Amino acid sequence: MATNPVIPAGAAEGVRLPQNVEAEAALLGAMMIDNRLADDIVDQLKPDHFFEPAHARIFAAIVKLRAEDMLANPLTLRPMFDADQGLKELGGPGYLAQLTGSGAGLIGARQFAKQIYDLAMLRTLVEVGRDLVDKAMDTSERIDPAAQVEAAEEALFAVAAGGNAQKSVKTFAQATAAAVDMAAKALNSGGGLSGVTTGFESINQRIGGLHHSDLIILAGRPGMGKTSLATNIAFNSARRWLDDMALGIAPKDSVGAKVAFFSLEMSADQLATRILAEQSRISSEALRMGKISKAEFRQLADAATDLQNLPLFIDDTAGLSISALHTRVRRLKRTLGEDLKFVVIDYLQLLAGSGSRASDNRVQEISEISRGLKTLAKDLNVGVLALSQLSRAVEQREDKRPQLSDLRESGSIEQDADMVWFVYREDYYVAAKEPKRPVEGDDAKIFEDHQSWHMAMERVFGLAELIIAKQRHGATGKVMLRFEPEITRFSDYVGESYGFERD
Repeated sequence: MATNPVIPAGAAEGVRLPQNVEAEAALLGAMMIDNRLADDIVDQLKPDHFFEPAHARIFAAIVKLRAEDMLANPLTLRPMFDADQGLKELGGPGYLAQLTGSGAGLIGARQFAKQIYDLAMLRTLVEVGRDLVDKAMDTSERIDPAAQVEAAEEALFAVAAGGNAQKSVKTFAQATAAAVDMAAKALNSGGGLSGVTTGFESINQRIGGLHHSDLIILAGRPGMGKTSLATNIAFNSARRWLDDMALGIAPKDSVGAKVAFFSLEMSADQLATRILAEQSRISSEALRMGKISKAEFRQLADAATDLQNLPLFIDDTAGLSISALHTRVRRLKRTLGEDLKFVVIDYLQLLAGSGSRASDNRVQEISEISRGLKTLAKDLNVGVLALSQLSRAVEQREDKRPQLSDLRESGSIEQDADMVWFVYREDYYVAAKEPKRPVEGDDAKIFEDHQSWHMAMERVFGLAELIIAKQRHGATGKVMLRFEPEITRFSDYVGESYGFERD
């Protein structure tokens, strides 16, 4: 557990802080008598869990010696404390031998360790509480209560998360049981789907679904449709969960999910408009401009009614920091429970780091954000799909298919991700090369050029490639998809080249 520095006794304003110095002494004595016991305890505690500063330094010295596979007893520790002023107040180096005098701590050492940890947690809570009060009372700076609440949740989570070291250790039997459960879920779903569905059969077949604790980066140049694809996947996952619940399928057996969508670029109503346009098959442009018929409006209203219980939760707060994002996902996780299995962030570069001057080093900030997203996925056991920009280097090449080196601003994005996807639409680039439209009287060459362009456009129009450039769980390659730009909707593509092409 990473705790804040222990509050000195004199800083408690007359209130005795939670502590048990006698238990600390007994535990240290037991660790020096039996170093096997010390090896167990060093993973459960840290020096700043001890209230008495001298005890913290003794514990740190024991940890250091055991890390070097040396005996840790009063004789081997003595040279490290000959000049320790704090220990002199307790009797000097002879205090080390005094700690091992009775051996009383050998019987209840693990209970002492737990009590020391619990008391340290209580002291940290006292400090967090005092800090919250001080900040709430200080009106000299700009008041931002919402930011203070988020900071409070972050601090409390840091305290609560500190005791997870033991919980994270699993026996091989526990690990294999989880693996068998995952395989059973894949089998029961019809084969090939062990995680949350993307709603695209061709993608599911390649990745086995969106897995808990995975960080997936979805990148593309502007105009490729990465937001549309992310929105489609989020909708498909939420809709499958809603349908499974209607069929009486247990939540743990559903391949759908409740989804949190953090839209840092678009507002919630813009995102909802996109989804409604996709599902009612009405042009999103016509919808925005009000150029729809009464029949289309009824179609839209029916889609809205049908989707009113969709478990898709949109947060359109701009300028979120990575720590604020953690706080909000944790808050949703507490409310929605384990059914929240999937989180979408649109997009990564709009998140802010935690440093007050993070913008001074953008590469370092992006590295912090990508690590934070992977930590979020792992700690909260959710799949995270984060959209990312690509550098302009793509536009300088003849073949404009993205590569891992095109990920903008930081190589850590590639390193932290479990999967990296690129969206590529050749029709976008072919359309930009349209030659002069021929008119009556133009020479044959102009007609021929435009006809050649038209044939090339027909060949690629509406096709999209999802390039799986990195995948920890399987092969890389590409999946062909169909894209309908009018309603910003992707779907499985069935054609002559249908399927997955391996690299």
